[in-house]
Amino acid sequence: MKVELKLDPDCGAPRVTVTAPALTEEVRALLRRLEGDAPTFTAWREGRPVPLLRREILRFYGEDKGVRCQAEGGTYDVRERLYELEEQFAGTRFVRVSNSEMVNLDQVTALDLTLSGTIKMTLAGDTVCYVSRRYVKKIKEALAG
Repeated sequence: MKVELKLDPDCGAPRVTVTAPALTEEVRALLRRLEGDAPTFTAWREGRPVPLLRREILRFYGEDKGVRCQAEGGTYDVRERLYELEEQFAGTRFVRVSNSEMVNLDQVTALDLTLSGTIKMTLAGDTVCYVSRRYVKKIKEALAG
């Protein structure tokens, strides 16, 4: 395997590109390791960038006309919009649960179905969010896959 490093001071967040002749099990394992271990997301606190591991992130949510990120280390500002985050995290354990929220399914500790048909989702640290009915199908697909 050949490894190449390119330093670019204008690059905002670190980016990894994997080039391979085919999607083999070795390549899949490499991708899983990169996605799980690398600080692949940059959030902001008091104007300073903070690299976060994906597994640390609990959720992204809209607040005060902006997007926030709640992680194990606290709450951070996010410069991307929720639809951009949804595209960026496509194919991962992050799933949109409502128009204003996206959660990390690995951080879900409980699901509670109420009589009215809404789903109450409890995340690590006793954070509670509610699943919109229009996103239930997406969540079922993400949990099954």
